[in-house]
Amino acid sequence: MAFVSDSADVAQNAKLGAGTKIWHLAEVRGDAELGENCIVGRGAYIGTGVRVGDNCKIQNDALVYEPAVLAAGVFIGPAVVLTNDTYPRAVNPDGSQKSASDWAPVGVTIAEGAAIGARAVCVAPVRIGAWATVAAGAVVTRDVPDFALVAGVPARRIGWVGKAGAPLRQDGAHDGAHWVCPLTGTTYTEADGALTESTPTG
Repeated sequence: MAFVSDSADVAQNAKLGAGTKIWHLAEVRGDAELGENCIVGRGAYIGTGVRVGDNCKIQNDALVYEPAVLAAGVFIGPAVVLTNDTYPRAVNPDGSQKSASDWAPVGVTIAEGAAIGARAVCVAPVRIGAWATVAAGAVVTRDVPDFALVAGVPARRIGWVGKAGAPLRQDGAHDGAHWVCPLTGTTYTEADGALTESTPTG
């Protein structure tokens, strides 16, 4: 069973998985679907039809606009914004106010285990790869590879991270294409600008 704070605003047709918690002043719009054991922090906004996988954390004041899709285990830091309008305008060229029929929303897709740091902005349409980390305050304007660590405005890759979230260290015993997690000892292999978790041998 889900928990919803008395001060939260959750649409009747939103779907909340077992163990999910919606905290003070958060808003979850119609047709949104949240998986099991999710946490939506104070003042966060989940747009119409947004899809959120199991075990996600959406921190205070984050804005997740439709049609965003978050896979399982995604972390959205405080005050993060996932946009949905490529060419935002309040009015049409003739000066009339824009309505829903005057623009087509585009979404941010975030793959399993990725983390978006506080006050980062992801400008749709963009995909954040599995287990990637977007640094606090970054502005993401292009797709982020799996396991990438990106920072800056606009965001650029400054390293790699493992599933534990720590920056990876290059394994000097190899040819520079191998990386190691300092927390878990897990090894990763880099090839053609992409990183994959190494397959254990033996």
